[in-house]
Amino acid sequence: MSTGTIFLFIGLAALAALFFRYRTPIVKFVGEVKVELDKCSWPWDPNQTGFKKYKELIESTVVVVISVVLLAGYVTSWDFLLAHVVGFLTGTAIAK
Repeated sequence: MSTGTIFLFIGLAALAALFFRYRTPIVKFVGEVKVELDKCSWPWDPNQTGFKKYKELIESTVVVVISVVLLAGYVTSWDFLLAHVVGFLTGTAIAK
């Protein structure tokens, strides 16, 4: 038996011991999470099938990706501009 396998078994035994020691709070937490997730409004229609089911989710993801790209471009542009302006004013211009 290699040392990696021994450490794996020791880790699994430790996790099992922790689970049995704290099983009541863990089970309670998981149950509360399930109750809260049942209250959530999921971004798809459960009656649809295929890609139509995830239409709102896909559209929201596209909006987020486009927003992130635009924000990154905005921040990068201002960073470039201000670095050059400050470099010019302080005499520590960025080498071309």
